[in-house]
Amino acid sequence: MSPKPSSEQDPIEAELEAALADASLLDIDETTGRIDKGGSQERQEGDLVKGTVVGVSSDDIIVELGPRQQGVLAPSEFDKPPTVGETYEFSMHGQKDGLWLLSRRKAKALAAWSEIQQGSRVQAEITAVNSGGLEVKVGPLNGFLPASQASGSRVEDLSTLVGQRLECIVTEMDKSKKRFVVSHRRVIEADRAEKQAEMAGSMGVGTEVSGRITRIEAFGAFVDLGGIEGLVHVSQISRARVNHPNDVLKQGQDVRCLIVKIEEGGKRIGLSMKAFEPDPWEGISMKYPPDTIVQGKVVRIADFGAFVEIEPGVDGLVHISQISSDHNRINRVGDVLKSGQELTVRVQSVDPSQNRISLSMLDERGAKIGSEDAVDAADLRGVIEETKGKDLGTNLGSLFKKALDKNA
Repeated sequence: MSPKPSSEQDPIEAELEAALADASLLDIDETTGRIDKGGSQERQEGDLVKGTVVGVSSDDIIVELGPRQQGVLAPSEFDKPPTVGETYEFSMHGQKDGLWLLSRRKAKALAAWSEIQQGSRVQAEITAVNSGGLEVKVGPLNGFLPASQASGSRVEDLSTLVGQRLECIVTEMDKSKKRFVVSHRRVIEADRAEKQAEMAGSMGVGTEVSGRITRIEAFGAFVDLGGIEGLVHVSQISRARVNHPNDVLKQGQDVRCLIVKIEEGGKRIGLSMKAFEPDPWEGISMKYPPDTIVQGKVVRIADFGAFVEIEPGVDGLVHISQISSDHNRINRVGDVLKSGQELTVRVQSVDPSQNRISLSMLDERGAKIGSEDAVDAADLRGVIEETKGKDLGTNLGSLFKKALDKNA
């Protein structure tokens, strides 16, 4: 049967042919009979779709989504008013009066969720103080920054951070609940570790450095070396004994140090300030030969004796057996001596290679120095020398008496 001339074609048939002019039978929904070349029947709530703005008014923005598919959304969904012909990505949220209800903001959030990953670095804007931390925005997404992760050190007033933008690392995330947690402290630590490794590669033990004291603890002082920190242990502050770093140092003080230790790729840097001071043990044997009588101060009490400082940086040990004479033995050093007590002691021996000096509170004959029984051995020897070659018509007691009278 030959086709009818166009002038005789059935009006309904003509309308159908026009509708199918640029569509295939596969684009016709079997249930509704609608032509859906863009696949609108397969789209679901929350799907992302690209569309072109075709209409702009004060109340609505009309978007073309595909053949015979349009959507609508409010102008407030845009950061700035759109213009006809611009293309954007939208999320779909049901239909009303044959139009898809669209959202630009939710589309941006969905796109952002697809990009954000745990461990990635992001720019977070601090928007408010929350219980236990701060509320942040990463693009269109809302997240949480715990107070302990807001800085490399404690922040007393979190509200001072509101409005700031901080680089953070995503530490936790749950896309199903649209929640994530970030840390600015992790960024600081990671950058510091990288800088430490870089600086450690350019420095070595024995390198002289300058820095500023940032924190003082009982065990030492932390020094900023220009992005990385080193520690001057209390034993490395001075040759003289330092009980607490606060006694000789203050926060913000500029110091010169020598690197004495680098560990863990630069994470632990040991510094010394006393390395630039003269070594008080140099020439100590000549300065304090055996039997020299010196004044000192007790700086530490131990079970086996007392450490006595005879000059800054030079301590000697008075063993418990050298504190009292045999007939006055002691059981506990602390019963007889106290820290800070001034003493007169005698040098017994010096070992400069080990920085050790043995001291005694007894004279050469075992008598307590300064007691009535003590006689200065040097004076006694002098009296004996004076009598050499002479008639020793005297007894030993007379010699001692003469020595005592000389010493008086």
